[in-house]
Amino acid sequence: MVKLTKNLTSDEFKQYYFLKEELKDFCRSEGLKVSGSKQELENRIIHYLRTGEELKEPIIKQKPDNSSSEIDLDSKLGENFKCSEDKREFFEEHIGKSFKFKVKFQKWLKANPDKTYADAIEAYHEIQGSNQKTDIGKQFQYNQYIRDFFEDNEGKSLDDAIRCWKHKKSLKGHNKYEKSDLEVLS
Repeated sequence: MVKLTKNLTSDEFKQYYFLKEELKDFCRSEGLKVSGSKQELENRIIHYLRTGEELKEPIIKQKPDNSSSEIDLDSKLGENFKCSEDKREFFEEHIGKSFKFKVKFQKWLKANPDKTYADAIEAYHEIQGSNQKTDIGKQFQYNQYIRDFFEDNEGKSLDDAIRCWKHKKSLKGHNKYEKSDLEVLS
């Protein structure tokens, strides 16, 4: 297993998989900003390993959320939709306790600021009824690996998938599932 240190080149860094917590620990130890997505942390570290300098990032000011705390079916979703507790409670009340802010629904909410909460409830049911798989973001390599493992290995356990994943991520190169990864289980 490769340790993330400032002695790695940026190209070497890109060859390995690191947990977000490892990225944050590295940033902390080097005095770099530790907030943001995994992708932002990786970009920050690549720049630092390449130049020895902190990445100058633009400061983005958040627009204040001026939405009223009163939500009804005719309320507009609005710009910069946030999945907050009051919104969760509203959806649970209208959809049921099984309601979850799943990725596909969150994307729909953010892409449709002019729609109403009634429209959102309808979209939620359509999304839930769809058999279409959710796209897994590039930064969620573990999730993609596990999905691909099970698509190729009916009858294998999650423990098997995790053992293969742990071996795969310790190797230099990509972290995509390959049939040869099963050699670890032998």
